[in-house]
Amino acid sequence: MLRGELYVYDDPELLADHRRGRLLVERFNATRVTEDEERRGILEDLLGRFGARSEIRPPFQCDYGHLIEVGERTFINYGAVILDTARVTIGDECQIASNVQLLTATHPLEADLRRAFWERGEPITIADGVWLGGGAIVCPGVTVGENTVVGAGAVVVKDLPAGVLAVGNPARPIRDL
Repeated sequence: MLRGELYVYDDPELLADHRRGRLLVERFNATRVTEDEERRGILEDLLGRFGARSEIRPPFQCDYGHLIEVGERTFINYGAVILDTARVTIGDECQIASNVQLLTATHPLEADLRRAFWERGEPITIADGVWLGGGAIVCPGVTVGENTVVGAGAVVVKDLPAGVLAVGNPARPIRDL
């Protein structure tokens, strides 16, 4: 899975790993607003890295958790979905608005492979200082460059350079910042 090769999602080892992640996500999403320390502890158990002074607001969804790294002082708002069948790296001091989706999962174009439930993942990298606007979608294999802003509702299908404002579907840079 981590090498970007095809795999079948119902491999027993993957299912056990997925179950662990989903149970921690369920616990996290059931916490109360006053339970900051418990929330942080769950996220530290779930994620591969959860930087100092970072925050994720529930509800939050992911597959495995341990493939996600969140830098320091990063804020992820309500309703984030991170499908982490490959590594997801989120830098320091990022702002991720409500209902953003980071989707590493992809499927073969060949119908016979898809119908046999083969899939694979491609990593996503969100560099330091990025702001992803509400409802933005980042597709498999994409890197968003440092200090870039992605507008609300944008669909990012290709890498974005550092220091630009990108909008639309597909997202494209419209000006330098």
